[in-house]
Amino acid sequence: MSSGEFGSMQFVVLSGPSGVGKSTIVDRLIRESPVRLVKSVSATTRAPRKNEVDGQDYYFLSLDEFTRRRLAGEFLECAEVHTSGKWYGTLKSEIHRAAALGGWALLEIDVQGARQIVDNFPQALTIFISTPSEADFERRLRDRGTESEEAIQKRLATARAELAEAGSYRFQVVNDDLAQTLSEITRILLEWKDKA
Repeated sequence: MSSGEFGSMQFVVLSGPSGVGKSTIVDRLIRESPVRLVKSVSATTRAPRKNEVDGQDYYFLSLDEFTRRRLAGEFLECAEVHTSGKWYGTLKSEIHRAAALGGWALLEIDVQGARQIVDNFPQALTIFISTPSEADFERRLRDRGTESEEAIQKRLATARAELAEAGSYRFQVVNDDLAQTLSEITRILLEWKDKA
């Protein structure tokens, strides 16, 4: 895997703790960004959940197929998540698919995947999304009303570890106000496009 592998193709890595608003930000950026963004579809070995569509929500691969493609160097980044036996990753073909559609691939991935990308593509555009404070993050998790106390504590511990990685990203954006967050990311994208 080399920096020149994608030529002039661009991609954007967006990470941040669960519950920080990444999905909302990604959906709005895909619809509204002045730089055409194409959401990257991740591959996984886990089974589809109800209403998930192969090729749209994820590429659902058998463990054998995932392993074969991983060993063949077809992934931009991949990892087994939480020693669960379930693998997730971004296929390099997603960067090519976005370019074929006239856009940049937008990867919403965790810090582990982002670290792999930065190691191999130090010129990548990486953006970390956070909340103003841990208390604000905890409030957002609790307001969802979908998590047990144990799950909330696990997510908080994971978030602390992820926040410790924020400094390795080119840009850090605090999602305090959605409109302001989108405006800041749009400014970053336009500045990056001008440099390209």
